[in-house]
Amino acid sequence: MRLSLCMIVKNEEIALPKCLGSVKNFVDEIVVLDTGSTDKTPQIAQQFGAKVHYFAWNNNFSAARNEALKYVTGDWILVLDADETLTPEIMPLLKAVISKEEYIAINLVRQEVGSTQSPYSLVSRLFRNHPDIYFDRPYHALIDDSITAILNKEPTWQIGYLPGVAILHTGYQKAVINEQNKYVKAAAAMEEFFATHPHDSYVCSKLGALYMQMGKIQEGMELLKRGLNQILGNQVDEDQKPLHKLKYLQLPKVDAAIDEDINYDILYELHYHLGIGYTSLKDISQAISHYQAAVKLPIYPLLKLGGYNNLGNLLKSVGDLQGAKTAYETSIKIDPNFVIGHYNLGMICKAMGLFAEAINCYDNAINLNPDYAEAYQNLGVVLLKIGDVTASLAAFEYAIALHELNNPEEAQRLHQGLEEMGLL
Repeated sequence: MRLSLCMIVKNEEIALPKCLGSVKNFVDEIVVLDTGSTDKTPQIAQQFGAKVHYFAWNNNFSAARNEALKYVTGDWILVLDADETLTPEIMPLLKAVISKEEYIAINLVRQEVGSTQSPYSLVSRLFRNHPDIYFDRPYHALIDDSITAILNKEPTWQIGYLPGVAILHTGYQKAVINEQNKYVKAAAAMEEFFATHPHDSYVCSKLGALYMQMGKIQEGMELLKRGLNQILGNQVDEDQKPLHKLKYLQLPKVDAAIDEDINYDILYELHYHLGIGYTSLKDISQAISHYQAAVKLPIYPLLKLGGYNNLGNLLKSVGDLQGAKTAYETSIKIDPNFVIGHYNLGMICKAMGLFAEAINCYDNAINLNPDYAEAYQNLGVVLLKIGDVTASLAAFEYAIALHELNNPEEAQRLHQGLEEMGLL
């Protein structure tokens, strides 16, 4: 089976080499659609052997992606953006799965590099070169609706997933978002689409969440509630039937009852962002209720990390330390590499007087992230509580050194506090 990489790009001369370098010896073809670069993006793509085509940007990601699909000749298509890379660990699995005859599309786990709250997402980026597969929606373009139509006609096809992280994504890091002004561009594209698709719960979720990121809390909450009502009331347009039964054919079994008329991915996002909204409005009980509803949903477990972490934070804030401890423990059971989960569990254990457990949690967080100043600092606190002054001072010194690089005021405050205690 020949595998083609398909991309749309614009002014990505910095990020593109890393992206193409991650797949250059893996894919059989690279197709790059340039949408108006003024830098060396096209030339860089050609240096990696890409077939470069051109398209005038019209503020519609789906239109550009569908144009790029026209030039693909491989049997299977992998879609990446310039700020994404394919992990080498996933390549053998990926090659194996596209050789199977039963699959029309494969969902891939994407890690949001730099995101501490929701570090994983599941994306439909690997699919057969089928004439009826196309992208829809101008922003957050999806192939899901076209896949649904195909499966209604050809029900023997299946959709699978690959366990393990397949794609590393850096584009949602805050500095990048601010630099590229992504909020404004995204809102404009989604607002235009939403004006003609007012019952699209997916856009309610994405646009509502975006509004809240932009500080438009009330507008965002209204859209999220609207989307929630549409899903729970099954008010879904015929051309937007939910994909839960398709998307999770190959996922681990879950205990919750499955309703094939509900798209659990979108429902999770709606509850999750409503939790954020109610937290910002100081309505903690409502926020907790939405996070509890979110983490009970039968979706891919890695996607629930943000929900469990935020639920733990809120339970801690209302004094339910045991509930918070359970939430954090669940998050690191799902993903043992969830750094902030280890740190937050350490904070809870410290508050509960479980000092040995707290030390272990902080050590785990530091092993995963050696530059975690706050973990060193709180480790120092716990070590001091149990009377290990030497180890405590060593932890505090690490914390001060790390804070001096990124937060000199905190470094000075910590240093002064240790001096006042007579420890320095």
